[in-house]
Amino acid sequence: MSHQITYPELFAPTEFPNLQLTREELIQAVAKYAQPSYQKAFWQLSNTFVPYLGLWALMGYLVLQGYPYWITLLLAIPAGCLLVRVFIFFHDCTHGAFFPSRKANKILGYIAGTLVFTPFEDWQRSHVIHHSASGNLDRRGTGDIWTLTVAEYVKAPRLKRIIYRLFRNPLVLFSIIPLFLFVVINRFPSPGTGKREHRSVIITNAAIAGIALTLGLTLGFQNYLWIQLPVLWIAASIGMWMFYVQHQYEDVYWSRNEDWDLTRSGLEGSSYYKLPKVLQWLVGNIGLHHIHHVRANIPNYNLQRCHNEVPALQAVEPLTIRKSFKSLWLNLWDEQRKKLVSFRSIRSLPRAKKPN
Repeated sequence: MSHQITYPELFAPTEFPNLQLTREELIQAVAKYAQPSYQKAFWQLSNTFVPYLGLWALMGYLVLQGYPYWITLLLAIPAGCLLVRVFIFFHDCTHGAFFPSRKANKILGYIAGTLVFTPFEDWQRSHVIHHSASGNLDRRGTGDIWTLTVAEYVKAPRLKRIIYRLFRNPLVLFSIIPLFLFVVINRFPSPGTGKREHRSVIITNAAIAGIALTLGLTLGFQNYLWIQLPVLWIAASIGMWMFYVQHQYEDVYWSRNEDWDLTRSGLEGSSYYKLPKVLQWLVGNIGLHHIHHVRANIPNYNLQRCHNEVPALQAVEPLTIRKSFKSLWLNLWDEQRKKLVSFRSIRSLPRAKKPN
């Protein structure tokens, strides 16, 4: 799949070698969509929080009444999908994009963050770093998925290569790691954070504990876990896949710091993951990720309209569901070929270059 950008002639050539418009022109073209709306925001809250909490209450009722547990597990699937949408609202709040009010974004960010087991200001910091460094090979390590270059992998000690291959195994990356991330890792401040971020972790942990205690005393602690863990696991796994496929595909943009370009990192380093309308709704339009990385404060509910009305954004070739599955086996960045490659593709490299 090619992810090369070819823009309409209405944009004049500029200093960017593979683009035909300046960043300033592109930002100006999408500026009007970065206008949050209370009406749209509250409508999203009502069509997501109400059914999510309703499903949670129904699962609690079914467990207490002794209905077969498989019914609860079936209901955990739509509940988990709705929790993904809650995370998208949380994500918008970290960019100050969901409500017009900064205070309202912070309040909802803490509430939604509690539901998705993620501290608002701690995650906000790491996510801002992700936006400022996405696609930069020299600034990997914060808010992204562990990715090695071919040269780094070849030179790595055997133990590191084994750990890396285990980490990149789809069963591990999309099943075990997501739940561990949200349940365990998010309970601690990220490295390098300040007092504000530490405080957000403490507040979120206290809120989660309070909810768990209340529901545990009401439903029984085992029943609470039987409901909460499957819902959170489904949401976390879907979320991990969406984040992965947004920046891990064959012709994704990566570059060393001296050549790295912010505009290219957005348009070529973030996918346009084209999904069926129902799935696009469930993931809050986040598949339009190339637009989000061009201007992060466009609310999720304006992304599709922005794409429809700005021709330059339509030039990005969509990544379909079928094509996206190829990304499961792309694990290393090849700096020579400028593309992600599989472990299998480097088997022909001389064994002498691989240390024990």
